[in-house]
Amino acid sequence: MLNSAIWPVRVECGNLALRPISRRDKREWLQLRQQNAAWLAPWEASNPDPSGSLPQFAEMVRSLNRQAKLATALPWIITELQPGRPAPVIVGQLTVSSIVWGSAMMATLGYWVDQASAGRGIAPTAVAMATDHCFRALGLHRMEINIRPENSASLRVVEKLGFRDEGLRPRYLHINGSWADHRSFALTAEEVPDGLLPGWLESSGRSC
Repeated sequence: MLNSAIWPVRVECGNLALRPISRRDKREWLQLRQQNAAWLAPWEASNPDPSGSLPQFAEMVRSLNRQAKLATALPWIITELQPGRPAPVIVGQLTVSSIVWGSAMMATLGYWVDQASAGRGIAPTAVAMATDHCFRALGLHRMEINIRPENSASLRVVEKLGFRDEGLRPRYLHINGSWADHRSFALTAEEVPDGLLPGWLESSGRSC
């Protein structure tokens, strides 16, 4: 799979869009993260090395872009065109990572959404958009999402979309300063032959 065939790419549904993250997003991204610090803190990835730290914004973007060039990640910003705003605003981030080609054809999806935008269907719509793109445009076979058992908001997202609960992964990722259990959810392309997004839009009364 040539990288030029998968990235960069933009996916749209109505007033929502998944677009590549860039260095130009720094000011808006940092401001949104600061506003959501308490909201996101319990679910934040951390570095188990006491002398280590997570990358700063510019380093994060460089790393994600390197992964995109290697066709192992799709680093998207979630944007929304809101009434009275001249341009779409960032309302979250969604990254498809750990893309494996060959006999596996699978990937892992992670996301976060602005607290002020939560509860409006942005997260499930974005996850459905990304999953359909991976299944239909890229030909991937399996999408996986790993969620803290205490993260009720994210659990509702996978429940709404019909991801299968594949069980608990003890101490799976280092989160907020300690190794944390996660529940693993997955979906394969055969389970949504007509796509994930159409069913979600119909069940939620939404449209693109």
